[in-house]
Amino acid sequence: MRKISAKEEYACLAALALARRHGRDEPIPLREIAAEDGIPERYLVQILLQLKGAGLVQSVRGSTGGYRLARPPHRLTLGEVIRAIGGSASPLPQPLGPGGRALAQVWRAIEQAEWSILDQTTLAQLVPPEDSSDWVI
Repeated sequence: MRKISAKEEYACLAALALARRHGRDEPIPLREIAAEDGIPERYLVQILLQLKGAGLVQSVRGSTGGYRLARPPHRLTLGEVIRAIGGSASPLPQPLGPGGRALAQVWRAIEQAEWSILDQTTLAQLVPPEDSSDWVI
């Protein structure tokens, strides 16, 4: 079973913040993303640069700049976000003896199931649809 690092958690939270605002014209300022989920700004800058480098987010410069998703939330998974910031399989200890080899098979199966869930879970699935009662016509 893998342990989710703070960096992975923050990357997923930032991606979800961008997913909630997907489709709006203006990019989301870094400070707004950081404040929404209590992510340290200096750490968030590094995370967003990695997500940008992986092609998952886009940045817009200037006084009205910020970040936005590079793809619609239904086409972006948690697995992609975690891999983009360096998350990967946790190294398993070298199994010793028949019991250790049997357990290693179970640990690998659990890890594969976890990645399967992460790769099948899109950002859109985790973002509630907009409430139409908030719309102004």
